[in-house]
This record gives sequence, structure tokens and C-alpha cells, in this order.
Amino acid sequence: MSAHAHHAAHCPTEHRLIPAHGRLGPRTPALGGLTRYSSVDWPGKLSAVVFVAGCPWRCHYCHNPGLQQRVRELDWDEVLNFLARRRGLLDGVVFCGGEPLSEPTLPALAAQVRDMGFAVALHTAGIYPDRLAEMLPGVSWVGLDIKTDAEGYDALTGRARSHAPVRQSLAALLAHGVAFECRTTWSPSWLPEPALLALAETLAEQGVRHYAVQHYRSSPEALAAAPLAEATRQRLESLFLTFEER
Repeated sequence: MSAHAHHAAHCPTEHRLIPAHGRLGPRTPALGGLTRYSSVDWPGKLSAVVFVAGCPWRCHYCHNPGLQQRVRELDWDEVLNFLARRRGLLDGVVFCGGEPLSEPTLPALAAQVRDMGFAVALHTAGIYPDRLAEMLPGVSWVGLDIKTDAEGYDALTGRARSHAPVRQSLAALLAHGVAFECRTTWSPSWLPEPALLALAETLAEQGVRHYAVQHYRSSPEALAAAPLAEATRQRLESLFLTFEER
């Protein structure tokens, strides 16, 4: 999560596209870009961020709509060559998107990163709970998007029954015990403050201990939505070991 507010779906760092390198093959990962250094995408870690292209949802506030389609802008070999020069300088690699779990080769990519000595983190909207569960043994940290309350999901994502896989993904994280954070991009126009607080209380009751709220911006330069009321912020701080209002 960025130290300043974004209108991102779940990955806060702006992706930087690198020139395309040909057509996608059946085993060619759809990579949309690379951020070489980030101190905000994995709390407490210095990481590189790999952006995976492809996402089945169409959230109306999507920060990276160019990553919704499965296209290739970056060769995986370029990522590996970069990481080989950064051993001992970076703590890990964050896979972001788009939706990184939409990439069929992601488990293999993560395994290569771990073999090079880097820890692996994942930003996900919770769209693919089975794929998430399969990857958890090799993942050190997860940022899970909680976009809105259950009733608001379909309108926000543009997809029917979109809350169900998020609920399953959260259950998988809680059951596994991996370090994770839930994050909500918040605007009072689609989630009134009482509803946000009710959502947070539900998360706390389920066992979530780390939560962040980032304020919606219509563009990176636009002013953020109104800040949370002090009473709401204090209540959130009492609910979670870590609450950060971005």
C-alpha cells in the first residue's frame, strides 16, 4: 500500500511499462511491467514489484485498466536478469496486477524467485481462492483487497457473485496463518462511513488483525475523498493490531 492515497484496485504502485517483446505463447507469462524498487508495496520490506496483466473483473475505479487484458509488455528473462543483480539488496518480489493469480505460470515464476533467494509476496483481489490456497506455502505475505461489503461487490466489480471467492480467499488466509493485510479503497459515495465501519468490524470478528483504508482518488493528481471521522478512525485502531489510513 502506498503512503499516499490512490484509487487502485489492489496494487498501489504505478506500473511502468517496458516495450513489448512479441506475442504470447501458451506458457509465456503475461507481464505488464516492473517497478524495480518499492518500500510501500510490502510493509517493512524493500521489494521489486512485478505486474501481471489480466483480470476478469472490471472495477469502475480500477487504477490500472491497461492491465485488465492479458498482454505481454515485459519478458520474464528481463525480470530474472534484474533480480540476479539485486541479490542482497532487495528483500523480495511482490506479484501484483491486474490479478496475478490469473497467470497460469505464476507458481513457477514464484518458485524461480524463491530459488534466487528472494521472498515472495502477493497482492490479490481474492478472485481465485483455490489458486491462492495452493500458493500460500511459498508466499511470505499477502495483501488482500476487500473492495466493499458483500452487498456492494457485484455493482463495483461488474461481475455476478463476485463476493463469494473473496470470502473463500480470506478463509484460506486465516486458516493458513500466513502474514496478510486486508485493504479497502474507500469513497463515501459507494461505501458510507457506517458501512465501512461495519465491514471492518466483520473482518475483525473473523480474525483479521491488519487493515488499511486508502482513500479513493479519481486520478493520481486529484484530491482524495474526505478523511474518516476521528471516531471512526479510533474505532478502527481499536479493532486491529495495525490500522493505517492512507
